[in-house]
Amino acid sequence: MGPRVNPMRRAFRIRRRSAAFPLVCVALCAVLCPRAAAQQPRLPRQIPPASAAIEGVVVGTGGRPLPGVSVALTDQATGSTMQATASGDGVFRLLDLAPGTYDLRIEAQGYEPFERDGLRVGAGDLVTIQLTLRAPPAIPRDASRLPRAPEMGSPATTPAAVATLSYRELIRRPDEQPGQEPLEAEALPELSKVFVEMPDRWEIPMPAWSRYGRPGEYPYVHRSRWDPFDRNKLKGDEPLFDQQIFFTFTGTSDTDLDGRRVPTPSGVSTAQPGTPGFFGKGGQFALSQMFRFSFDLFHGDASFRPVDWRIRITPAVNVNYLAVRELGVVNIDVRDGTTRLDAHVGLQEAFVEVKLADLSPNYDFVSVRAGIQRFNSDFRGFLFVEEQPGVRVFGTLRSSRWQYNAAYFQFLEKDTNSGLNTFSPRHQQVILANFYHQDFLRPGYTAQVSVHYNKDDASMHFDDNDFLVRPAPIGSVRPHNIRVAYIGWTGDGHFGRVNVTHAFYQALGTDDFNPIAGRPVTIDAQMAAGEASVDRDWMRFKVSAFYASGDGNPRDGHARGFDTIVDSPEFAGGIFSLWDREGIRLTDAGVNLTQPDSLIPSLRPNKEEGQANFVNPGIFLANAGADFNLTPKLKSLVNVNYLRFMHTQPLELLLFQAPIRDSIGVDYSIGFEYRPPLSENIVIRGGVSALSPGQGFADIYTGRTLASAFADVRFQF
Repeated sequence: MGPRVNPMRRAFRIRRRSAAFPLVCVALCAVLCPRAAAQQPRLPRQIPPASAAIEGVVVGTGGRPLPGVSVALTDQATGSTMQATASGDGVFRLLDLAPGTYDLRIEAQGYEPFERDGLRVGAGDLVTIQLTLRAPPAIPRDASRLPRAPEMGSPATTPAAVATLSYRELIRRPDEQPGQEPLEAEALPELSKVFVEMPDRWEIPMPAWSRYGRPGEYPYVHRSRWDPFDRNKLKGDEPLFDQQIFFTFTGTSDTDLDGRRVPTPSGVSTAQPGTPGFFGKGGQFALSQMFRFSFDLFHGDASFRPVDWRIRITPAVNVNYLAVRELGVVNIDVRDGTTRLDAHVGLQEAFVEVKLADLSPNYDFVSVRAGIQRFNSDFRGFLFVEEQPGVRVFGTLRSSRWQYNAAYFQFLEKDTNSGLNTFSPRHQQVILANFYHQDFLRPGYTAQVSVHYNKDDASMHFDDNDFLVRPAPIGSVRPHNIRVAYIGWTGDGHFGRVNVTHAFYQALGTDDFNPIAGRPVTIDAQMAAGEASVDRDWMRFKVSAFYASGDGNPRDGHARGFDTIVDSPEFAGGIFSLWDREGIRLTDAGVNLTQPDSLIPSLRPNKEEGQANFVNPGIFLANAGADFNLTPKLKSLVNVNYLRFMHTQPLELLLFQAPIRDSIGVDYSIGFEYRPPLSENIVIRGGVSALSPGQGFADIYTGRTLASAFADVRFQF
């Protein structure tokens, strides 16, 4: 039975011959490629396909793709119909078709339908077509609506709106050449003669080429197993096993030298007998050598896709030395003298990570990590930065624009002199959740909201130098429980040329016996910080401010001084600032006015081993600074900070001294960062800083200027 002929089709062909027909043009181009010229023989042992396929694109007036077009293909032999809908690009596909003859019909709202009868496809055929649909003819505006006189005869009829052109295909790709004889199995060549065996793709060598004629870090240099930039199995550049199991080793050496002059009480037993001054000699020198060895085994693609699983172990070794000029500083026992040499080995990371699910084709995922792990809860380390045992669920959504964390940490005690983990558990837990939204409000700005809960149970603990640090040895010394929640909003990014960073935290909770207040207190404290900077060529100019609320009435049962969990802020000069870098002991009070690597005058004995104290003076800091990229390898940093207490009543109560004024003083610093290989593998940092005391600081100590100089050398493989 031959193809059916539609009378509408004959009428359409007649109209198509007229050059004046402008209303409907359905173009369906067909170029039947000569099979003998276009077809290549199949590979040996390849099974020929038994089905066919038709694909096409439908466009409208002006060549614009038509989405949502309805496509129907009817098998003439069985009468069954396959349906398809064009995509947003006007593309449709009909797959797994049995060889035979089909009728094709295409319909789109607002366009004339298209029909093609007798479309034949064979086994292995892939037919690609293109169709152009146009709107139906419009009714002439001057057509009369009056009754037609009989003598005028019947009106001219309008052909039916079914548009069909002579059928032309863009491509028809058959599977076999006509008349090609199938290859006999015994005539097939050996596989070794057909396929050329290639080495493992990870082992394909790069050609050697001395581009500059001298040694250096250039492309195509010979490989070195000790160079982390060369392809190396120790750096995850090649699989360790199979094709997706990689191993990365990272070794770090960090040497820190610090010389400082800070207020130091002479104590009852002085290093210089007969010295009349209450404050002794404040010169101190500290040396710390840290070695970290990270072993990371993971299964993945060594690219953008999150790993399927990971095991990481990071032990650390620290050797530290301290020399001071007064007794009772290196140890509570004055017989230990004025120097201390100590060493400690800690386990800083030991966790297992497993990806639970892939959530989208764009690498969105959800994973869980259990064990000792590092966590920083915000952009600048204002609230919680630690390496502690815990369980963390994390992942991304919406092509990584949304990121989230939910974690629980059970703390270990810290070694006092190195800051590394011990294997003794501490009765403190932290529960937190945060959520990041990239491109919030506008592209380039990331916002974060978070909730933290700190549960610090009552306990008694002496540090490794035999000082009591929990509870704090001030006021009424009694173990106490702290329960405090932090609600935070932070952000980082830029608005146009202006770079911004900000943070706000609200602390709410209870302390069942604060040692300064001498009673239970309810906690209601705030912290806020903001920084704005502008880049001009190789310079960045910035201004910032930091605020932590203080307690103006230590005895009223309401604790309004803000304190963190364990902070490590990179703000207002960071480690280059004397106020941030150095811990300043409060005169014979058993606590510090400030902690090393912290901005808040929290009156804790020790930031890591002590408990948070929310009856403190608080602080306001205003900063102006600039970063200068002098060369691609050398960067200089300059900062000036003005500091003042928010409320000095906790200090007056603790020191039995009044009045103590608000001004702390002016902190100024200059530093540098030098990266010889333009990477993080060698980093040399150093700086000098000083604090000119204000009236409030002089009331507590003296008006003598504090000074600090440090150097830090870091090597990483």
